[in-house]
Amino acid sequence: MLLEEAIRTRRTIGRVKKDPVDRAIIEKLLDAATWAPSHHNTQPWSFIVMTGEGRATLGEGYARVALAETPGLAGEELEQRLAKEKTKAYRAPVVIGVVCSPPGDPRAIEIEELAATHAAVQNLLLAAHGLGLGAIWRSGAPIYHPLMGETFGLEEKERFVGFVYLGYPDMTAPEPQRIAATAKTAWLE
Repeated sequence: MLLEEAIRTRRTIGRVKKDPVDRAIIEKLLDAATWAPSHHNTQPWSFIVMTGEGRATLGEGYARVALAETPGLAGEELEQRLAKEKTKAYRAPVVIGVVCSPPGDPRAIEIEELAATHAAVQNLLLAAHGLGLGAIWRSGAPIYHPLMGETFGLEEKERFVGFVYLGYPDMTAPEPQRIAATAKTAWLE
């Protein structure tokens, strides 16, 4: 698949089959991610790959955050909510936690380290598409909550930028809808 085709045809795939993904394929995706650009070549990314019961840690993180964010829940209602949160970790056979792990280069600026880690996610998504996998980059308030980082043992300077859920597609990719570049471009000549 040519690069331009991969960029134009990659879609968010939220439903994937439960079929396992070979470890060698996952390693190819991670390798592609590490070729993202970074300021001062800091390469500020790290990855936590969760498969099988390894996804239970993510489920526990979601449950801990939900418990902290809904202190009024109790009894059956609380148990149902925690069970629902834990199942989020099992929506795909592979979940990759992408972490911004700045190495401490004094020249590096935090927002640039985050941008580089986001670029690594895009490389990972494009590589997954090129290998016939479906993926969705999930983020949202729970991943940024301190309890999520604590669940995974992240250091104080580290933070998640997303969880990439991936597997073999179990849905038809949605039709693309993009605003033309000309509508979002200013030329200064």
